[in-house]
Amino acid sequence: MRSTPSARPASDPSPAGPVPRAEPDDQTPASPRHPQRRALVGTGMGNALEWYDWHVYGLFAPFFAKQFFNPDNELSALLSTLALFAVGFFMRPVGAVVFGWIADRKGRRLAMVASIALQSAGSFAIGLAPTYASVGAAASVCLLLARLAQGMAHGGELPSAQTYIAEMAPPRRRGRWTSIIYVSGACGILTATLLGAGLSNVYGAEGMAAWGWRVPFVLGGLFGLYTLFLRTKLTETHAFEKVPSAEQPRAKRPSIWRGFWQHRAAAGRVIGLTAGLTVTYYSWTTAAPAYAISVLKLDPTAVLLAEIAALIVFIVALPLCGILSDRLGRRPNLLFFGVGMAVLSYPLTWLAQSGEVWALGIATTIALIFIAMCASIAPAVFAELFPTHVRTTGTGVPYAIAVALFGGTTPYLQTWLAGHNAQGYFTGYAIALLLVGVLVAWTSPESRAKPLD
Repeated sequence: MRSTPSARPASDPSPAGPVPRAEPDDQTPASPRHPQRRALVGTGMGNALEWYDWHVYGLFAPFFAKQFFNPDNELSALLSTLALFAVGFFMRPVGAVVFGWIADRKGRRLAMVASIALQSAGSFAIGLAPTYASVGAAASVCLLLARLAQGMAHGGELPSAQTYIAEMAPPRRRGRWTSIIYVSGACGILTATLLGAGLSNVYGAEGMAAWGWRVPFVLGGLFGLYTLFLRTKLTETHAFEKVPSAEQPRAKRPSIWRGFWQHRAAAGRVIGLTAGLTVTYYSWTTAAPAYAISVLKLDPTAVLLAEIAALIVFIVALPLCGILSDRLGRRPNLLFFGVGMAVLSYPLTWLAQSGEVWALGIATTIALIFIAMCASIAPAVFAELFPTHVRTTGTGVPYAIAVALFGGTTPYLQTWLAGHNAQGYFTGYAIALLLVGVLVAWTSPESRAKPLD
């Protein structure tokens, strides 16, 4: 039998207030405030690492593309590297299935520990991999295998972390608490970007292409080992502990896949809400700076500094948007994001491609403010769609499919179309997906403060 953890019950009626404050109606009587802090820190640091590693690949692709593919054709090498960026996304559904089953059957904490271990292994593999010049096509294979491992890990990490923090949060503060997912993710991206700006400024383009690109991957692997230790100290959620498990053979355990099928409409909502969000997010945080550096030939350090400023605004906006959803509801946030980005997509794209770094920074900042309205509460919205016994799988599988199909192809598709003077087609494609999300949000019931059963 599992022991009951010191975790907050899902039926907490406490009003919105500062997250760290421990109040009697926020938690079980015997629960100290430390499990709350460990939940936020352990979840946040692990999620930050996942996003850090993911962003490092896209951000440093212009520097190491020729190290893994034929260096005679620079554009072809970059497109091949971005293609592997997309391949990593297509492993996410596999990770969502594997780690989702672990989380829903064996526990959220175990899934989070395993995903971080796999992610760290992938980071070390890339950072220490041989180059095309030394082993030929085998270098490309090494990069492919590492990306597959990272994609699988990320596919399991995000839904497991989202579910864990949503179940640990008081219902009336769930929007604020779950904003930690993208706050930590943005901090991971910010760390990667700061590191990239510092390294490129110190070593220059030649030094980065020669060996500097390895540094962020090795650091990511080392940081993963520390995060792995932190996550072993986390407590399991109260909601999961109430679900019959394999350790209770006489109890009838609910079927994960039957439950997933029964909630297929909710899974469809996850896909509809994620498609526009993931395309918009990756087009502004990954594809835009890579395009500015490799195609517009803007100064790499200046581009990265512009993105850093935009990310700082994004980090500040996320918890504020989460608080807003706890007070006014989830739907206003979702509608503001979808409609706002659909209206502003063409003007912001034109501004970003004007050839000026300051214009790129302003466009990215505005886009990320709108993205924060949706990203801050997406984990809460998704968790509120499913019952406990299928929550991680129900959230993770459709989310991973949507991110793989739409987000994973964004950098490649955007770069390819821009290279053929057809950027307008990509912007129209993004607007269409945003409008699908608006329709889903408009027809979905309000779920603010819903107890997680």
